Parts: sequence; C-alpha cells; structure tokens
Amino acid sequence: MIITIDKSMKRQEIEKLLQHMKPRKLFLANRFVGKVKWNEDALAYQKRLRNEWD
Repeated sequence: MIITIDKSMKRQEIEKLLQHMKPRKLFLANRFVGKVKWNEDALAYQKRLRNEWD
C-alpha cells in the first residue's frame, strides 16, 4: 500500500493513515527447515557452483 503525504497534511492526519495500514504477512521460513533433501554435502555443492565461474 502506498500513502502519499503532502506538505500541507497535519501530523494527526498522517498518523491516522498509518494506523489504517494493513500489516504485511510474515514469511515463516522455520516451516521449511529440513524439508529439502540434498544428495551431496552443502559445502561441496557451494564449491562446485563457485568453480563454474572460473
């Protein structure tokens, strides 16, 4: 949501607009921890990918 604030707006008007904003939904990464099964060591995978740039 975008709020446009003019120089002529008073502080109370701005605070009222901010109070009516909807909070963003949080992404809970903890739900996905351990769900992906890798077939190789993470460090070996990282080194292999970095060597592709050489």
